[in-house]
Amino acid sequence: MAVIYSEEEIRQLIAQLYASDANAGYAALKQLEMMSEEGAAVSLYLDEFFSMLNHKNSYVRNRGLVLIAANAKWDSAQMIDAKLEHFLDHLHDEKPITARQCVKLLPLLVKDKPELTLKITAALRQAQPMAYSANMQKLIAEDIKQSLALIENTDDYKR
Repeated sequence: MAVIYSEEEIRQLIAQLYASDANAGYAALKQLEMMSEEGAAVSLYLDEFFSMLNHKNSYVRNRGLVLIAANAKWDSAQMIDAKLEHFLDHLHDEKPITARQCVKLLPLLVKDKPELTLKITAALRQAQPMAYSANMQKLIAEDIKQSLALIENTDDYKR
C-alpha cells in the first residue's frame, strides 16, 4: 500500500532544504529522497529543485541535484530532459564538492532516463577536473572515471 504525502508536508520539507542548520537540511533531504522512492508526489516539485541549482549556498545546490536525480523515474513531462544542461553546468560548479555530487548522480539519471546517455557521457568526458585545486583534481577525475564505467556497463550498476 502506497503512502500518501500531503502537499503541505512536502512543502515544509522543501522549505527545510534551505535551512542554515545543515542537520535540518540534510534530514529534510533524506526524508524527501525516501518519499521519492515510494511514489511520484515529490516529483511535482522538480521546478523548485532546478531553481535550487542557482542558490548561492552549495549545500542547497547539492540538495537540488540529489532530488532531481531521485525523481528522474517520475519525470514523464521530460522536464529533466529539457533542463539537462542546467544540471550538467554543475560539473563545473565553483565548489568541487558540488561538482563531485553532480558527477556521482549522473549514472542514476542515465538509469532512469537512458535517452540522455549520449549527452551525459559527452559532458563527463568534457569535464575539466584540472580547474580545481590539486587535492581535488584526482578525486574528481576518479569520480568521472567511475561514473562513466557505471554508465557504460549498466549491468554492473546497482542502485
